[in-house]
Amino acid sequence: MEFLDLAGTALLSVIVIFILTKLMGNKQLSQINMFDYIIGITIGSIAAEMATEIDGDMWKPLTAMAVYAAVSILTTFIGIKSVKFRKFVYGKTVILYDNGKLFGDNLRKAGIDLNEFLMQCRNAGYFDLSEIKTAIQETNGHISFLPASDSRPVTPKDIHIKTKESSISPNVIIDGKIISEALRNTGNNEVWLRNKLSEHGIKDVGDVFLGVCVNGNELQVFRRDGGGHREVFE
Repeated sequence: MEFLDLAGTALLSVIVIFILTKLMGNKQLSQINMFDYIIGITIGSIAAEMATEIDGDMWKPLTAMAVYAAVSILTTFIGIKSVKFRKFVYGKTVILYDNGKLFGDNLRKAGIDLNEFLMQCRNAGYFDLSEIKTAIQETNGHISFLPASDSRPVTPKDIHIKTKESSISPNVIIDGKIISEALRNTGNNEVWLRNKLSEHGIKDVGDVFLGVCVNGNELQVFRRDGGGHREVFE
């Protein structure tokens, strides 16, 4: 019985964390700032303690988790309404480098030494600071880079070439299974898909590892036994 109680409490804590995370938003999952990070690990710690304290009162940790989640939701709401509050709680962006000048004071404020900054530059693909126009530390600690105009990739706009608008290419087959909703969004149906596969010698959808519909009528296929190569079915 003690084992079942422990398993049940642990499952309950997972469910509560999932619900609270959904309420607080996806920012808890990626690109979180310092405040959200503190709230997240605190809720996780309370949930872990609740899962192992079999004889304890579950309502106390549940109430504490709810309070922390409410604080996170409330600060997010107020931060949307007030720029000053958002800067106070989440901090503000810091310019670390701009137009050939390193801002040592800002690096110290950001808690980054020069070696770490240069490492972040290399991780972003910049091995020469002259290739960077501006580097900014965001409120979540990530460093964003604006490349110098003569170092960024050439775009069609630069050479006055008109291109077609890009569109999302839905995955209509994943691991041998047809994704019906994605297929409908392309304006096609399962009959069209199977016919397209059959025309190119694929009798069983299960033989397709990944199928992507491009521009509504082009099917790109990766077979399970195709060596990882893409095939285009027009």
